[in-house]
Amino acid sequence: MAGRLPIDVAATVSPLGRGGGDPCHQRASDGSVWHASREASGAVSFRLTQGAGGSARAQAWGPGAEEFLERLPVFFGLDEQLADFAPDHPLITEAHRRLPGLRMVRTGLVLEALVPAILEQKVHLISAKQSWRRLVRKYGEPAPGPAPPGMLLPPSAQTWRMVPSWEFHRANVDPKRAAAIVRAARLAPRLEATAALPAAEARTVLESIPGIGEWTSAETAQRSHGDSDALSVGDFHLAAMVGWTLLGEPLDDAGMVEYLEPLRPHRHRAVRLLRAAGLARKPKFGPRTPLTDHSRI
Repeated sequence: MAGRLPIDVAATVSPLGRGGGDPCHQRASDGSVWHASREASGAVSFRLTQGAGGSARAQAWGPGAEEFLERLPVFFGLDEQLADFAPDHPLITEAHRRLPGLRMVRTGLVLEALVPAILEQKVHLISAKQSWRRLVRKYGEPAPGPAPPGMLLPPSAQTWRMVPSWEFHRANVDPKRAAAIVRAARLAPRLEATAALPAAEARTVLESIPGIGEWTSAETAQRSHGDSDALSVGDFHLAAMVGWTLLGEPLDDAGMVEYLEPLRPHRHRAVRLLRAAGLARKPKFGPRTPLTDHSRI
């Protein structure tokens, strides 16, 4: 597909991957990106490749292929309004110059974005990604089409509802996060309906569910709704990174929110640009998120 706006395929869809070895997301040696998902019309696996001049090409297989391809412009955020994105800080301006094709990916699939976000609550990302891989490999299904070997669909809402507590435990998921996942899966129709709502309204619905707070709703809306303003307040590293990168000193959450307020409704976009352009920095000192093995507790 080609359009007036350039598309950087790899940078745009990178948030859909949950670390190396994610059974649902792979970057092939030829630079193409594969992803397996569940559209309302059925399972789909798709392959995205970068074309000349900032264009993108998509191929899809499975019952949900037609639906995915029809929504491709929205998936790539080609309906975004960027006229009001005029950052003053030179680093953000430079990041945007380097990555004019970084779009806010919008899957329209709320539960698929929410479950990994719940797994990442208040734990080290290494542990969360390991839990995701273990659960998908046990409960996922083979991706349709000529997908790479080992590629799997994420579990359906019905499957997540039936995962027993001991399997969450074996996957190093504590009871609180496990309960939040099962609860979200039981409310899947209500959650998926929020895909049609403005992102801010959808986040309000998400946060009304026990176990889903501001950070989790932001991480979800960034992917399901392409929310360019969903700042991940409460992230262990984000506020300090924003402070060191833009001010040369750390910030706390309140300070970050205040400092980035002029960038609304593009606060998350600014953070994504800094990270993707390699301009984000944070000195490596201070406490780190502990690795906790809940499977041994």
